[in-house]
Amino acid sequence: MSKELTIRQAPLAGPDATPSSAMETGLRSAGVVLAGSALVALCSHLALPLPFTPVPLTLQPFAVLLLGLLLTPRLAAAALAVYLAEGALGLPVFAPGLTGLAHLLGPTGGYLLAYPLAAPLISQLWRRTGRGFSAALVSAAAGNLLILACGALWLALLTRAALPIVLTQSVLPFLPGDALKIAAAAGLAAGWVRLRHRPA
Repeated sequence: MSKELTIRQAPLAGPDATPSSAMETGLRSAGVVLAGSALVALCSHLALPLPFTPVPLTLQPFAVLLLGLLLTPRLAAAALAVYLAEGALGLPVFAPGLTGLAHLLGPTGGYLLAYPLAAPLISQLWRRTGRGFSAALVSAAAGNLLILACGALWLALLTRAALPIVLTQSVLPFLPGDALKIAAAAGLAAGWVRLRHRPA
């Protein structure tokens, strides 16, 4: 009788556990992706317009760097892709000014479109080079360089301005602030890793 009971119960236990755990993982991942896109949206509204360039100074890059360091490459790319999709649909997630596709295709479009590429790049680099502060600095700097390069290239194509003008408008004014953002994101990420691995 006990043998018969075991045979009847076995099919019920196995299949039920796997879908439930997969659904839980999927919901957790979706929550992380949405929270990441919300963080970028929040940082985008902390913006300071500059009189000599159409590109404002914002905290968006800091959020992208931090997400790249904290999330897996897949989740980091997904969070930034969702962020761009939200903006393209007209949700108020971009920096103040144009909305929807007009903003995405405007002067700052190159930076925005680079985000889903830079975040997973940072994530992959940091996971390959170690989880220390120095490795986080190098990884975040590489991702930030990609963002600046895409932003400058986009602005050059859009305005057809000479290279010195493009660099003055899209790269050089942001280097000091970006250095601070890189250091802050690296410090937070390295601190988070140390906290997680600290003995109880």
